[in-house]
Amino acid sequence: MKKYILDLTVASVEAIHEKYVLLKLTHDTPLPAMMPGQFVEVRVDDSPSTFLRRPISINFVDEAANELWLLVAAVGDGTRRLARLKAGDIVNCVLPLGNSFTMPTSTDQKILLIGGGVGVAPLLYFGKRISQMGAEPTFLLGARSAKDLLLMDEFKKYGRVYVTTEDGSAGEKGFVTNHSILQNDHFDQISTCGPKPMMKAVARYAQKADIDCEVSLENKMACGLGACLCCVEKTTEGNVCVCKEGPVLNIKKLLWQD
Repeated sequence: MKKYILDLTVASVEAIHEKYVLLKLTHDTPLPAMMPGQFVEVRVDDSPSTFLRRPISINFVDEAANELWLLVAAVGDGTRRLARLKAGDIVNCVLPLGNSFTMPTSTDQKILLIGGGVGVAPLLYFGKRISQMGAEPTFLLGARSAKDLLLMDEFKKYGRVYVTTEDGSAGEKGFVTNHSILQNDHFDQISTCGPKPMMKAVARYAQKADIDCEVSLENKMACGLGACLCCVEKTTEGNVCVCKEGPVLNIKKLLWQD
């Protein structure tokens, strides 16, 4: 897929949580085609301590509004600078990068999308694309507490939504792998993104249940093009650059060890 370096205009910045903002970016020409699971490399201007672009998952693409949504966790100097952007500001982005989630081949397939924390971001656009083909995805979203659940109204537009919270303040108490839906429903495919311990737990469940599963890795990706080797992951096919061969990988290719 062709890559672009574009100066995008900030359409809006929404503070949806004390730590997260939703950036909506647009352009004066139609945005390039993007697939769920891909990411962008964002240049951070006016931050003396930020030298490298920041990789951020594609949260959503609104074709009608010609908008790209990025869910940004303001956890470092670079991302805090992005969180302070205002409507009308310009953001330089390289996009789209990486591969994508595997689309279902039939509307009869039952697809489970599991996300935790900011890892829920790429699942929203994936859910939309699945819905557009006439299927209904199931979302299983985990967070520490009810206040940490992100974009719930958006997820509900595209499929069934189930929730776990560690403190029991919303949904079922515990981790996503404890949710009763995993015991009560059958799924043909699982796609997941979030903290690595969560994804490993999901992978163990999928292997035991003999369900095809793919994960979106969040290795450090400095260049996004496979040149800097910061994001290398060991796989059954040798070392691969997650930014180029991923970020989405089937768990059968991973050599995760507990």
